[in-house]
Amino acid sequence: MSIKIDAHQHFWKFDPVRDSWIDDAMAVIQKDFYPNDLKPILDKHGIDGCIAVQADQSEAETELLLSLADHNDFIKGVIGWTDLQANNVGERLAYHKDFKKLKGFRHVLQGEPDRAMMLNPKFMNGINALKRHDFTYDILIFPDQLGYTHQFVKAFPGQRFVINHIAKPDIKNKNIERWANGVRAIAKHENVWCKVSGMITEADRNNWVLADFEPYLDVVFEAFGSKRLMFGSDWPVCNVAGGYQQMLSVVKNYTSKLSGDEQARFWGLNAIEFYNLNVFSD
Repeated sequence: MSIKIDAHQHFWKFDPVRDSWIDDAMAVIQKDFYPNDLKPILDKHGIDGCIAVQADQSEAETELLLSLADHNDFIKGVIGWTDLQANNVGERLAYHKDFKKLKGFRHVLQGEPDRAMMLNPKFMNGINALKRHDFTYDILIFPDQLGYTHQFVKAFPGQRFVINHIAKPDIKNKNIERWANGVRAIAKHENVWCKVSGMITEADRNNWVLADFEPYLDVVFEAFGSKRLMFGSDWPVCNVAGGYQQMLSVVKNYTSKLSGDEQARFWGLNAIEFYNLNVFSD
């Protein structure tokens, strides 16, 4: 039986100041979320493990996630945060290399006033350092940053990148053309993968239907192919537009037409390969 991995979810102790991005429209997730909240959900849906991704931009966040991973074997990997623009970024990454479950890093580029921050020479120096230490990089952007992101990934052909949340297209308003063109350009670089995650929060959160997602899924499956796509729930953020079951229903509905081999890759094997996960208990 194939191993299933949720390649994108979060944990946090809710802090209204630090977590101000969780506004009143997202009140349902204005609380703590820990592994004991997620484990029953994964068990219910036959998901064997997950990857915990940073939400706060601090090394304390990385330490928290690594601590949770140490105490919960179903957390197979951690995507942390470190200051990629720091002068001592190489030293920090060398330090982090000792943590076996730490697989890569992410920065919340979608929230940066400088929409082209990924092209800043200091940031790119940090990406060079990631490559030297064999860490992955998760790309969190909005569609307006796809052009800059294309230049970015083009500069690092040997670095493993993965786009988060299919680059957050405006599904609610059915804006697709510019996003699709940007995604297709990026997907031509074979070192770039993509997470099929987070989509229901970009739709009309209270009124979406399965058909809303099909044109966007058509684009990413055609562009990346079944060998460079992976499932992610974006739990608990997905709760603002339904919940884990609802996110799963969108993806299961679409992938049901894939072959058995393609489904095994999408639901787990791709994540295991990309992040070099140890999926077996020690």
